[in-house]
Amino acid sequence: MNSRQATMAVHATAVLFGLTGIFGELIQGGAALITAGRAAFAAAALLLIIARAGHRPARPGRRALSVLLAAGVLLAVHWTTFFVAVKVGGIAIATLGFASFPAFITLLEGFLFHERTRAAEWAVVALVTAGLALVAPSFDFRDQATVGLGWAVASGLSFALFTLANRKAVGLVPARELACWENGIVALLILPWCLGEFAGLRALDWAWLFMLGVFCTALPHALLVASLARLKARTAGLVIALEPVYAILFAALLFAQYPSARALAGGALVIGAIVWSGLRRAAAD
Repeated sequence: MNSRQATMAVHATAVLFGLTGIFGELIQGGAALITAGRAAFAAAALLLIIARAGHRPARPGRRALSVLLAAGVLLAVHWTTFFVAVKVGGIAIATLGFASFPAFITLLEGFLFHERTRAAEWAVVALVTAGLALVAPSFDFRDQATVGLGWAVASGLSFALFTLANRKAVGLVPARELACWENGIVALLILPWCLGEFAGLRALDWAWLFMLGVFCTALPHALLVASLARLKARTAGLVIALEPVYAILFAALLFAQYPSARALAGGALVIGAIVWSGLRRAAAD
């Protein structure tokens, strides 16, 4: 993969991630079922990708297994809360609330890793908070959209914790195997809670679950890992930050879910803060 192909791959990754909420809306099932089905299909697809590359997943040691288990639990919480947000508040609200995760990473890195939080990073946190306040249609938890935003922010927080757990896991497990193990753990954790629900799924729902697991999880992960061989992580992160833009566009085109002008302004503030933070860090590198 050359630099141009890597850039195209990371843009494709952002588009595919942006479709996640669309499938969450299409599948007629609960958040736990969607999470379990997504993880199972993704783990199987990633296992095939690894096998075709001539590799075989190594058995992780005790320390790696404990970190993988923690990461798997956090990923399960992240996906479940995200799909609850989609069902309750809609795709735009869910995606914009989830986009708060870089602010949580900034706060948690300082707290958990004793890393200094600079003034510019506090500014990003403040901008994201202000953006979320605009995205919220009201501060009344009798409003479904507000409840959906709450679930979406919880999804962003759990994803931030998952990202930090991966900082530990990436040094213990090969990158090509990491997502496979984590998706497998998510499937094992969630399936017992929703196994009976799968019997009531329509054939179309099975097709949506397959596409969610393979094309919105396994494939973008493989593309992202491949693109990072040519692109800096900061560059890839800036492109991935466009995921909410794609999600809102798809929701508008497919479901006529149009966010309000206030929500769009808040979303622009959140995404702008994330992109500015990425550009600042890229310049520092």
